[in-house]
Amino acid sequence: MTTYFSEPQSMYYRFGEDQDQVLKVLAERYIGANAQADFVYRVFQKSGILQNEKGLYDLNLGKRFPDAPKDHISYAAALVWGDEDRNLDVLVRCYGPVRFYFNEQLVYRSTVMDEISPDATVKLSIDIKPGWNTIWLEMKNTPAGFGCQFGSDEGKVRILNVFAPFQERQGQAGWVFSQPNPAASKQPDLLGTEADYSLNWLPETGWSDEDKTKPAFERIYGNLPGKHAYAWTHLNNKDSTGNAVRLSGQTSGSLSIWISGKPVAQVKEPGSFEVDVPVPFGRSDLLVRSEYNDTAGPWHFNLNASVSGKPLSLELPQRVHGASGESWLYVGPFESEVEPDLQDLTRTDRVYQTGQGQTYWRLDRPDAWIRPYYENAMLSNKWTVGSVTNYGRWDYPLGVTVYGLLRTGRYLQRPDITRYAAEHVQACTQMYEYSLWDREQYGFPAVNQQLVMLKMLDNCGSFGSAMLEAYSECHEPTFLPIAERIADFMLSRLERQEDGAFYRTCVGEYAENTMWADDLYMSTPFLVRYARVTGNSTALDEAARQFSLYRKYLFMPEFKIMSHVYDFKYGQATQIPWGRGNGWTLFSLTEVLEALPAEHPERPALINFFNELCEGYAALQGESGLWHQVLNVPQTYEEASCTAMFAYGFARGVRFGWFKDPEVYVTAAERAWKGLICKAIDRQGNVHGVCSGSRYAFTAEYYDQDLRTVTNDNHGIGIMMLAGTEVAKMKKHLAEHRVSSPAVSHS
Repeated sequence: MTTYFSEPQSMYYRFGEDQDQVLKVLAERYIGANAQADFVYRVFQKSGILQNEKGLYDLNLGKRFPDAPKDHISYAAALVWGDEDRNLDVLVRCYGPVRFYFNEQLVYRSTVMDEISPDATVKLSIDIKPGWNTIWLEMKNTPAGFGCQFGSDEGKVRILNVFAPFQERQGQAGWVFSQPNPAASKQPDLLGTEADYSLNWLPETGWSDEDKTKPAFERIYGNLPGKHAYAWTHLNNKDSTGNAVRLSGQTSGSLSIWISGKPVAQVKEPGSFEVDVPVPFGRSDLLVRSEYNDTAGPWHFNLNASVSGKPLSLELPQRVHGASGESWLYVGPFESEVEPDLQDLTRTDRVYQTGQGQTYWRLDRPDAWIRPYYENAMLSNKWTVGSVTNYGRWDYPLGVTVYGLLRTGRYLQRPDITRYAAEHVQACTQMYEYSLWDREQYGFPAVNQQLVMLKMLDNCGSFGSAMLEAYSECHEPTFLPIAERIADFMLSRLERQEDGAFYRTCVGEYAENTMWADDLYMSTPFLVRYARVTGNSTALDEAARQFSLYRKYLFMPEFKIMSHVYDFKYGQATQIPWGRGNGWTLFSLTEVLEALPAEHPERPALINFFNELCEGYAALQGESGLWHQVLNVPQTYEEASCTAMFAYGFARGVRFGWFKDPEVYVTAAERAWKGLICKAIDRQGNVHGVCSGSRYAFTAEYYDQDLRTVTNDNHGIGIMMLAGTEVAKMKKHLAEHRVSSPAVSHS
C-alpha cells in the first residue's frame, strides 16, 4: 500500500469524516498558496528579437545584418530567472554555426548536419537554478546562414521568459545582440555594466542625438496633421492643506486634461497655459489629450504640477519594470473622428482602435512598449507546483482547479472562494483582446498563450468549461465571445475521424494520429455548458455523440474500462487503462448525462455505458479505497486523482438515480473518499499521490515508473474538492430520501 505521510498527519486523523472542514482546508490552502498576483509589466522593444508562432526566439541575423562579412561573429545574451531548481527542455534550430552557453558552461556546439539541414532541431536539457541564470549564444556568419532559433519545447505551456542583461537594461524583457565582429569575444558579466564592454549591443535603448532635440510626441509619432494622442501619468499630491493644484506648461495644439476621469482644463490655442484645479490628496490619474496643429511647429506638450509653489511629482501610472526615469505612458495616434472611451484609457487590459488599426501603451524610448507577462509560475512546466502562484494562468489543470473552487464555495456558502475562482478566470479573459494584439505585434503572446495559440482541446476545453461555470457568478462580458471562439473550434475546425470522432493529428509530434480518453474531458463538459448558456442544442448532441464514438475505439469489454489511447498509426488501442484517463471519462460522462433531456435518443445507451464503466471500476477498487495508476495492474502505485474522479462519478450516479444497484456505489464512493483523506490529503490540505501529466505508451511500466506523483499537482487539487462536495451531496440526498447507506468499516 502506498504511504505518503504518517497517520497523524492525515486529514482523517485531524477531522474524521467532517467533510465541510476537509473542503474548507483544501480550498483555503490552495488560495493561500496562490495569491491574486497581477501580470508583470516590462519594457519591450519591438526592434529586438521576436518569437515565431511556436514560441521560439528567432535570431535570424542574416536578415538583420545582410552585409555582414563571412566568418564574423555575433552574440546574443539574456537572463532567465528561477524561483527554484527546475529542469527545462530547450530547442535550437541553426541557421549557421552556433555555440550555446548556459551559466557560462558550454551546453551545445552545432554540428555540420545541424547547420545545413533546414528542419534539424536539437533538444537540450538545462537545469535552472534559483536566482539569475545566463544564456550566451555565439553565432558565426556563413554563406549558408547566420544565427538560430532558440526557445523552450512546447513554448505555449513551458513558458521561457527572458530578460535583458546588464544594469542599464535592468527589468527590461528580451534579448540583447551584438553587431557582427571579426574576432571572438569572451562572455562579459551579464549582471554588470554594459558600458564596460566594447561590443555594440542592440537594440538601442536611447534616442539618437538628432531625436533628442525633438519633443516627445514628435519623436514617438512624427508630425501628423489631423491626429491626436493621449498621455497618462499619476499625479502624486502630497499636500494636505486642500489648496488647489496648479497645472502649467506649453502646448503646440489643443489640449484637454482630466483628473480621475473628470475634465479639469481645456487649452484651445497653442502656447503657454496655467490653470488651478482641485486634486485630492494622494495619487490621481492625470490624462492629457494632445492634438497636432500643423501651423504651430513640432507636436509637443509639457506639463508641470505644483501646490503653493512646491512642485508635485508625476509618476508612471502602472509599475513597469525597466522604465526607470519615465513618468508618462503614451497611446495613439488616433484619427480625428476616433475618440476612445475615457474609462478605458486609464487601464492596461485594453487595446485601442485608432481608425487605422489597433494600438497600446508605449514609452518615450525608441520603439519601446509596455508589455504584460505571465510570470506567476516562471519557467513553469505544464503543471506547475511549488512556491509560485498559478493565479492568472489559462491552462487545463487549472480549469479543473477553478471548477473545484467554484463548487466548493457554493457548497460551503463561501462567496469569497467563488469570487477568487471567478476573478482568476477574469484575469485571463479581460486580457484576451490584448493577447491577440500581442501575438500580432510580437509573433507569440506573452499572456494567454494556450488560448491564443488554439490548436488542440487541451488548450481550451477544460478552462473554457470553468469559465462558463463561473459565468453565473459574475456575468463577465468577456466570457461569451471567448466561448464562441472555443465552440467554433470544437464544432467546426477540430480534427475528426471519418465517423466524426475527435482525435489528434499532431503532425510530426509524438502524439501524431491518436485518440485520447482525456479528450472527452477536454471537450464535452465545455459543450454541455455552452449549450446551457447559449441554448445551442447542437453542442449537447455533439457531446453525447462523442461518447458513443470513443466507446467504439477505447472500451475494453473484458474489464469494462477504457484504454487510455487509440493509436491510428498502428490501428489499435494501447490496451493500457490509465487511471486518470478513465477518471476523465467517467467525470465527463456524468456531466453529459446530467444535461441530456430524458427523451434524448442517446440517453439510454449512455446510461448503459455509465453502468458498464462503473461496474468495471468498482471491481478494481483496492482495499485502501484507492485505485491503481494502471487500473488492472495492482502492482502499480495507488493514484489519488483517478480515485477522486471515480468517487465523484459514483456519488453523482447515486444522487441522480442512474444506477441499477446503487448500494454498491454508495459503499465504493465512501470508501474512496475515506481512502483519500487517510492516504492522499494531509491535515494542512496538501494533496499527495497525484501522477504528473501524461504522454502515452503501450506498456504499463511507463505509467508506473515514468509518471511519478507530485505533491499539490493541479490535476488533483480541484478534483479532490469536487469529489468531497459530491460525496457530501450524496450523503445528504440519501438522508433526505431515507435511504440507509451501508456501513463503512473504519478498521
